[in-house]
Amino acid sequence: MDDPRYRISIEPAGHRVQVRFGGVTIADSERGLILRETRLPPVHYLPKADVRMDLLESSDHRTHCPFKGNASYWTVRVGERVAEDAVWAYEKPLPEAEPIRGHVAFYRDRMDSWYEESEESLLEPVGERHEHGNPLVDWLMREAWTADGVGQLVYSLAHRLLAEGVELMRMNLMLRALHPQVMGTVNAWTREDDHVRQIALGHEEGSEERFLSSPFVPIFAGRGGVRRRLEGAHARIDFPVLQDLRDEGGTDYAALPLRFSDGQIHALTLATDAPGGFRTEDLGHLHEALPLLSRLVEVHSLRRTARTLLDTYLGTHTGARVLDGRIRRGDGERIRAVVWMADLRGSTQLQEKLERDVYLDLLNAFFEATAGSAIEAGGEVLKFIGDAVLAIFPLDDEPEAPRQALSAVRTACSRIDRFNASPEAANGRLGMALALDVGEVDYGNIGVPGRLDFTATGPVVNRVSRLEGLCKVVDKSVVASAAFAERVGDPLPSLGKHALRGVAEPVEVFTLPELA
Repeated sequence: MDDPRYRISIEPAGHRVQVRFGGVTIADSERGLILRETRLPPVHYLPKADVRMDLLESSDHRTHCPFKGNASYWTVRVGERVAEDAVWAYEKPLPEAEPIRGHVAFYRDRMDSWYEESEESLLEPVGERHEHGNPLVDWLMREAWTADGVGQLVYSLAHRLLAEGVELMRMNLMLRALHPQVMGTVNAWTREDDHVRQIALGHEEGSEERFLSSPFVPIFAGRGGVRRRLEGAHARIDFPVLQDLRDEGGTDYAALPLRFSDGQIHALTLATDAPGGFRTEDLGHLHEALPLLSRLVEVHSLRRTARTLLDTYLGTHTGARVLDGRIRRGDGERIRAVVWMADLRGSTQLQEKLERDVYLDLLNAFFEATAGSAIEAGGEVLKFIGDAVLAIFPLDDEPEAPRQALSAVRTACSRIDRFNASPEAANGRLGMALALDVGEVDYGNIGVPGRLDFTATGPVVNRVSRLEGLCKVVDKSVVASAAFAERVGDPLPSLGKHALRGVAEPVEVFTLPELA
């Protein structure tokens, strides 16, 4: 019976080991050690004195073992040949691994050749052995977690199945989404293309026949999975996709529910064109590994959902800052930016005379014209304040920010004009008051510890709000400060000096040439 305990042992190798890379002998030692670890292949540790350390470049990569310690890594470079993070050592090993102090180990499969005594050995990767009896479980525990997203995970899974002899023809991972525009994303891999395409499905597609007649519907409804043999006259072809696969030479199809920890069900589908279809061991290994795969997919999916929600409610740049950990009150930075504020004129009268849904449609049309233009031009919409929108165009990293902001203004004006000339304006026309200014803003978290808002604050934000109120006084839909006019490059006509509430001296304001 196998020893169930997890253990390591270290002993002299007792033979000569040579490692070659790029035509050079990187290591040549008769004093090596062999470390044996439960469920892992033996690893040779060679004394640094017997290794060409001058060909090794220290890297920042680090890993940890609870009984060996922290491992440092080196990249091997010989001429134009490079093997990144191919060598490691435990420079301050824990007591259980003290004998390997001063020794280094190599990833065999990243070297050109490996000799023990005078015979060349196979360059099998460290960790390739399948000690759990299921190669997919081993892969999920040791390799799959390095994927940087769902797409890479699907690609790696497809190649892992191919390596295990599964004649995979096509594989799709369908993930449902919490997104204002997208109901879900299909990560589609085919053997012919050998890459993963990510296909976003809009909410309207969820009511189309193509989706309603797919195997995803019964899976999402909790009715289990789908398995269909596609060969033979009596094959059950009850979904359109099955006929498509059969026409392409498919012999077997499986759609498996992927259940997340919150109970929501997603789906993994596979097709093969192997004669006789999938083998029992093919689907058996996958079925056994499915809970682990589900949790790994869920981690990537939750991060993507968090990013989507932050982008939707905070904006792309602001959302990224929050996701990077700026979540405490006071976290933020002082930046220079163009501050852009647009307000729907006459909104009080419109709201009083229009039904709720009609008014909201009108308000959303206004935001699409204004906020939409700002986002497309590279701005960051910070908040919607009733019927107004506040946006910034950071100057520190983008010297063209004033031009981008001006372009967004012109796009917004054009869109509002088009709306007002369309039948949609029958219930009410859109009027805009938009102001631009430049200055320093504090860009970060404000509020109470348990309820924060990531926004921009500072005198320029207050000033642009008062400039926006000046639009009615000068009877222009767009006004800009002198600070903005100086930076935009194109000459803007002056509207003279005007008093602003809370500002001691009158300020000069400007507008677009086409509005003057």
